[in-house]
Amino acid sequence: MIALLRIIATAVFAVLMFVFGCGYCLLSPRNPKHVFTFGRFFARMSRVFGIKLELRAPKDYHERGQHIYVANHQSNWDMFTVSSAVTPNVVTVGKKSLAFLPLFGQLYWLTGNILIDRKNLAKAMDTIGQVVDTMKKTNVSVWMFPEGTRSRGRGLLPFKTGAFHAAARAEVPIIPIVCSSTKHLKLNKWNNGHVIVEILPPISTEGVDKAGVRKLTNLCRAQMKEKLEELDKEVAERNATK
Repeated sequence: MIALLRIIATAVFAVLMFVFGCGYCLLSPRNPKHVFTFGRFFARMSRVFGIKLELRAPKDYHERGQHIYVANHQSNWDMFTVSSAVTPNVVTVGKKSLAFLPLFGQLYWLTGNILIDRKNLAKAMDTIGQVVDTMKKTNVSVWMFPEGTRSRGRGLLPFKTGAFHAAARAEVPIIPIVCSSTKHLKLNKWNNGHVIVEILPPISTEGVDKAGVRKLTNLCRAQMKEKLEELDKEVAERNATK
């Protein structure tokens, strides 16, 4: 029964977001400010699923200038958890196929996010170039999932280097974002316990050339893996005593 009610609530939310969200976005289509606005709406839905969501972020993280944000990508729960860390004037990079998802896909495109064809390496690399050009011409920041796919409870997957090539070429820092594991979340559980999303300190790309991108990638993944293990341990202890 709980799962059914949540499915209905999510369906209603999706329709409202599509109807009113798309209408709102059409007033200024593909404006980066929309990603932050709707990211906050999606994060508030975590309460409907019985999630105690905690965002740990520096007080000034909204005012730090341009960055490339990288986050771990676990499942569809990310829409209601990791979205809490979206900052103003940031766009995400996602698969081109997202545009064809009913309701969500159209809103995703209208809010200004970047879609890439991961099956076509040449087009994907060209998109990285467009990301760099956009960042140099505007004050937009970019959010990417370096695992390239959802981990689905398999831990932190190997990182692709696209986000790190873009950061080095755009000469902007990397900011890692880590969400504790969400494999314990269930639609039919009234209380799904704690989920922690933490924004880590920036990683400089100063002096990083093409040859140094893999080292930068490995450094970032190591920091995120360590933080994920810390958060999972804390969440397990807190959920055990709830």
